[in-house]
Amino acid sequence: MRANDVLIIGSGVAALQLATLISRDKNVRILTKSHITHANSYLAQGGIAAAIGVQDNASKHFADTLRAGRFHNHEESVREILNEAPTLIHDLAQQGEIFDKDQHGNILLGLEGAHSEKRIVHSGGDATGKNVIDYLISNLTENIKVEENVFAYELIIDHQEKRCIGVKAKDDDGAIHFFYGDYVILATGGCGQLYPFTSNAETVTGDGIAMAYLAGADIVDMEFIQFHPTLLYKDGETKGLISEAVRGEGAILVTGEGSPIMEGVHPLKDLAPRHIVSQTIFDYIEKGHDIYLDIKSIKNFEKRFPTITANCRENGIHLSDGKIPIVPGSHFLMGGIKTDLIGRTSLHGLFAIGEAACTGLHGANRLASNSILEGLYQGKKLSQWINSHAESQPIRELSKPLQSILAKKVVLPNIQVLKDTMMKRVGIVRSKELLEKQKNWLQQLHLNLTELDSYSIRDITSIFMYINAYLITEAALSRTESRGGHFRTDFPYEDDENWFKKTIIQTRKGEVANTHEHVETALVN
Repeated sequence: MRANDVLIIGSGVAALQLATLISRDKNVRILTKSHITHANSYLAQGGIAAAIGVQDNASKHFADTLRAGRFHNHEESVREILNEAPTLIHDLAQQGEIFDKDQHGNILLGLEGAHSEKRIVHSGGDATGKNVIDYLISNLTENIKVEENVFAYELIIDHQEKRCIGVKAKDDDGAIHFFYGDYVILATGGCGQLYPFTSNAETVTGDGIAMAYLAGADIVDMEFIQFHPTLLYKDGETKGLISEAVRGEGAILVTGEGSPIMEGVHPLKDLAPRHIVSQTIFDYIEKGHDIYLDIKSIKNFEKRFPTITANCRENGIHLSDGKIPIVPGSHFLMGGIKTDLIGRTSLHGLFAIGEAACTGLHGANRLASNSILEGLYQGKKLSQWINSHAESQPIRELSKPLQSILAKKVVLPNIQVLKDTMMKRVGIVRSKELLEKQKNWLQQLHLNLTELDSYSIRDITSIFMYINAYLITEAALSRTESRGGHFRTDFPYEDDENWFKKTIIQTRKGEVANTHEHVETALVN
């Protein structure tokens, strides 16, 4: 039995911020399915949003966040996090030379889509995520143990005490391990790998959301998937993100013939909210056009965007041509495990932070560069809460027989088939016909969700992806309107009369095996 004060699954910015701020008299264990840096946070280029400019304030940031989220946001969460943003930036800046500064020593501020002011803080130009993660890793102390290549796949629930007490996990050899903790935190990210075109790390497959769902936790707002407008596109594949900051510096979206595509679409043109830009690009691609980012107006592009420059060169894109081929792809999940601001879920003892969680900050469409901000906020607030709660309940080691030999395995379809059907039927543009087709296809799989021990890590990952796909599809079918990242051709407008501020909560009920038999969906104002 491996007992811990704090057990964290995941290694992104929220997880590491939490771990570094936990009191040193508590032992902390971080489990990560791959290397500690193989997470979305490490890939983040855009930066961190905070109202620290002379002309800026939290009220403006608040208004921009609500507009981008199409007013589906939880306003108290938005206000709390954005009010804290300047302090979070100040604290990091005081601890180390992380952020880019001008010649006078002031933090440089950039502009991104749907922001009314320059308020994006960067580190190393377009290497913000990497630099912040590297900094947090450098601050890990002796009370924090990191275990890499450990795949957590089942929450351990003490039904007598009605609380989550740990996780079951597999190592690379398939051996099963039990990890216990007074506080169990899921910081596993979103589920971007459900789609063939994505900016997400290969590890981001919705594991924490699936685990929480299987354990009976509330899942919310799964229909709201953000598709980033500009992923580098070469030879039919996406090759990484082209930051929104590139358009913030003046790049525009054009056809192969050089015609701008955002003229007359939105007052902010190329810096319109992401769902509008992504849908416009998608429409052009559907009509047979190739779409590019025209970067000719950006001076010193290679110096301003070194990470993007290196990626383009690696993939044979000649920046001297002045244009970068792009497609939209899945980028961020606004929904996830329903939590309060510090990460408490509907299950006692279980917490979720970062993209795996849904605090209501992002509403129906995340405002650019609010994600690392949320991770920093939740990591700090949860650490403060844990540090101030001295309660430590004894954990009973539960003897759960492994039924792997008796379990009947399910033959799973190729995961690429799932990705392709999700893009075609539950992607940027949706309809009742396509959503029902995907739901019926997923229902026919009859996944065994009660006995995962006998499956390989690869197969469990696939099962988790199918679970997330079903949750997204069902929620998307239920929401009969278009809002934020969710666009339906049969309901092309926002329906404030029937859907304003209503959330879709999905909860597993009972022990039946098939996904479609045990999802209870509730609409909550």
